Formats: sequence, C-alpha cells, structure tokens
Amino acid sequence: MENLSKERVFSVTGMSCGHCQRAVEAAIGQLEGVQSARVDLKTGQAKVIGDVESQAVSDAVKEAGYEARPIGP
Repeated sequence: MENLSKERVFSVTGMSCGHCQRAVEAAIGQLEGVQSARVDLKTGQAKVIGDVESQAVSDAVKEAGYEARPIGP
C-alpha cells in the first residue's frame, strides 16, 4: 500500500510564547490523519506530516486563535 503522508509547511502568525506554540501544535495534532505537528516559535512555521487537507489545518489553527497559511504547493 502506498504511503500518502505528506509534509506540509505553514506560516503561523499570532504566536508570542511557548504556550502559543503548544496550543497550535495541539490544535493541529488532534486532526484526523496528522502523524506529527512541529511548530517553531522563532520562525513562525509549522511542519505537518500526514494525510490532511491544508484547509483543515488552517481552520484548526484559526479556532485556536491564530492564523496559518500554507507555504508552497
């Protein structure tokens, strides 16, 4: 069976501390299909691995109080 997991990178705005970082990671990590979510507070980027739509990630981050948009394809 083919592995459909992809790595996507998102630009996340509105984070200012470690709590923000953990909140965004938790919001993304609870989505079905996400294998891992790592957020870098310094760069403002989230790396998401899994089979999940970019819009679902953006919506989850927005619900947590932040903004996310995909970087690249």
